[in-house]
Amino acid sequence: MSGITALIDNEVKNNDVVLFMKGTPDFPQCGFSGQVVQVLDYIGVDYKGINVLASDEIRQGIKEYSNWPTIPQLYVKGEFIGGCDIVREMFQAGELQALLTEKGIATKAA
Repeated sequence: MSGITALIDNEVKNNDVVLFMKGTPDFPQCGFSGQVVQVLDYIGVDYKGINVLASDEIRQGIKEYSNWPTIPQLYVKGEFIGGCDIVREMFQAGELQALLTEKGIATKAA
């Protein structure tokens, strides 16, 4: 495991909810990252945002780690959930909220 893969693996495994995104939760720098931030904020879940624009290594490394070509990428309890479209569809269907509850992650009542 390379250094960057180990770093990503550590973040994914040690944070209940992690969003690899362009920009930060307070200042998303792409529309897709912004949409996922809106969903997570609406649900009221605590999560860690990791700005892939801060490091080319992380930006490339996360794509290899998940075998998924695009950013943002959402992880819950070490499991890759998906990118913007998947997160949005799961949210609209109520599946994202159910998954978080099932994994024991607190959300605010919508």
